[in-house]
Amino acid sequence: MLLSDRVAIVTGGATGIGRAIGLKMAEQGANILVSDINNDAAERTAEEMRSLGVKAEVQVTNVTESAATEAMAAAALKHFGRIDILVNNAGVAGAPGWYTRPASTEEDWKFTNRVNVIGSVNAANAVTPYMRKARYGKILNLASIAGREGRPSLPHYSASKSAIISYTQSLAGELAPDNINVNAICPGLLWTPMWEQVGGRYAQNDPQYAGLPPREVFEKMIAARIPMQQEQTPEDIGDAAVFLCSDYATNVTGQALNVDGGFFMR
Repeated sequence: MLLSDRVAIVTGGATGIGRAIGLKMAEQGANILVSDINNDAAERTAEEMRSLGVKAEVQVTNVTESAATEAMAAAALKHFGRIDILVNNAGVAGAPGWYTRPASTEEDWKFTNRVNVIGSVNAANAVTPYMRKARYGKILNLASIAGREGRPSLPHYSASKSAIISYTQSLAGELAPDNINVNAICPGLLWTPMWEQVGGRYAQNDPQYAGLPPREVFEKMIAARIPMQQEQTPEDIGDAAVFLCSDYATNVTGQALNVDGGFFMR
C-alpha cells in the first residue's frame, strides 16, 4: 500500500481524471477529500472510495476563490487531522461555450487562467503552511502535453498548462528545503467529455479534420502522433500520480512527467 494512511486532497476530484486519481490513491490506502464544485458527483465518487475501505469526505470548492481553498484545507484537517498530498486537478478548456466559437475570446483567456492557474496557486497556498509545519508534503499539478507546445485551436488552454509547468518548477524550488515535493503530470490524448469538445473545435478550425465527428478526430490524431498507437486513460494518469505522491519518488521534484504514449519526447 504505497499511500497507506496518507491524506490526499484532490481538486476536481468528482469526475474524469480527478476521480481516477482519487480512486487509485484510495486503492493504495489514502484517505481522500474530494474537492469539487459538483457536490452530487463528488458524493458518488466519495462513496466509491469508501467501498475500498478508506475514509472519504466531500468539500464543495470553487478553486478560483482563495477563501474557498482555505476552507478546503481546513475541512481536510477537521476530518483527517493532516494534509499529506494535494492534487491540483481542477481545470477547464475555456469559458462556457468555448468550443462553439471559431477563435479564443478574451473571456476564454481570463476564465481558463483563473481556474487552471490561479486555482492551482490558491490550493497550493492553502495547504503549504500545514505541509511546512509537518516538514512533509506532495503537491501534484495537472498540466498537459498542450503545455509542451502550442495548439492552434487552443492557445488559451495551452498557455495555461505551460504556466502550470513553470509554476511547478518554481514552487518545487521554493518548497524543497521543507521536504515538500512538487511535480506535474502532462496527460496525452484521453477520451473525455472535454476532449470531445476539443475534437469539435479541431473539426471547425483544422482542414485535415474538417467535418469529422470528434471521435474520428481523436483516433486520427492517435494514429498520426502517438508512437504506441493507443489512447491514454484516466487510470494511466492515476497510476503515475500514485508514484509521484509516494515515497518511491522522494527525490523527484520539479518534474513534469508526460503520460502520452510517446506523443512528446522532448
